[in-house]
Amino acid sequence: MDDRTTRERIVSRLRSEPATPSALAAAFGITSGSALSHVEHVSRSLEHGDEQLLVAPPTCRDCGFSGFDDPLNRPSRCPECKSESVEEPAFTIE
Repeated sequence: MDDRTTRERIVSRLRSEPATPSALAAAFGITSGSALSHVEHVSRSLEHGDEQLLVAPPTCRDCGFSGFDDPLNRPSRCPECKSESVEEPAFTIE
């Protein structure tokens, strides 16, 4: 049995490979919103060390737009082409 907290397990996962909020939610049995909350807290915790949270921002699959205001959250549609085909942000720790 793994005695680590969900947040500790998320940190371990992000150190080994990039993951989206949906992937974290599925892997750890939590909601995507909860996964984002954990990632935001991890980001603040890493500010005091040598590691950093890297974010691949959401990207529109149709037009390629990636200049979203908040790179942590997945927007419902692209502001450029209005497509709802927007990829989730992906996180990794380096």
